Amino acid sequence: MTGWTTAHMPTQRGRLAVITGATGGLGYEAALALAAAGAEVVLTGRNEDKGADALARLHAAHPRAAVRFAHLDVASLASVAAFADSMRAADRGVDLLINNAGIMAPPARHVTEDGFELQFATNHLGHFALTARLLPLLRRGVGARVVNVSSLAAHGGAIDLTDLQSERSYAAFRVYAMTKLAVLMSAMEFQRRSEAAGWNVKAMAAHPGIAQTSLIANGPASCGVLAVLWRLTSLFPTPFNASAAHGALPILFAATSPDANGGRLYGPSQTYETKGPPATSRPPAQALDAAMAASLWEASERLAGVRFA
Repeated sequence: MTGWTTAHMPTQRGRLAVITGATGGLGYEAALALAAAGAEVVLTGRNEDKGADALARLHAAHPRAAVRFAHLDVASLASVAAFADSMRAADRGVDLLINNAGIMAPPARHVTEDGFELQFATNHLGHFALTARLLPLLRRGVGARVVNVSSLAAHGGAIDLTDLQSERSYAAFRVYAMTKLAVLMSAMEFQRRSEAAGWNVKAMAAHPGIAQTSLIANGPASCGVLAVLWRLTSLFPTPFNASAAHGALPILFAATSPDANGGRLYGPSQTYETKGPPATSRPPAQALDAAMAASLWEASERLAGVRFA
């Protein structure tokens, strides 16, 4: 694994990849690399104009790439269901699902059309529902994988099953950390259930370290000291941050490497996991609570109205 780059990726010809939040940042860089390796890629996002621009840039880099854009707002369960229905109608297996779309620490608490807190809905619940709805197609894939994009912030997260919507109190960065912990725990719980039920789909998580992307640039101007420091570190070149392309490497390693194992977390290997080539990361202790992960899974099924059949 030492020094792993996209040059080490095996061919992705014949594979179909779905990436959420793929019109920019980490999602776009992952799509770019997968398309270069021969994969057919479905870029998804909320904004049609950004989708068209992403496709144009990708085709300029790889004129023969098999890529398309599909509208998907993971904060809307109706949008998730509509997208999954369109994928099932195509009657083709999905080999790779990268749950990447995210929102970081809006200063005020917002509620989605479904009545869920926005960060919880976008970062965790929408992806949970999407994975459930695409599971039949993933089971038809060849060596299928699900990669959930977590964050170093997960180390500061805690799951409170009695207040998943942050109704009692809303601290923006704390909620972000909780949702990124939920994303990580869901990947590990998926792997346990896949092995028990024979789904034959691997699930793992990856984090980009600290990468320069619009996620933080579009985040809060002020939301606690830690959030401000996180944002400033990411916006300006320091020894602790990396480009979006380098930040995408752990995601791509998890998605494609024969050495990537289900139930693991991958991230950068240098400078306190903020940058550098991908490597196996040590998850936060709270992510290893299997009983809590199972309870979170059951709560998420109930809230999203889905079942992993």
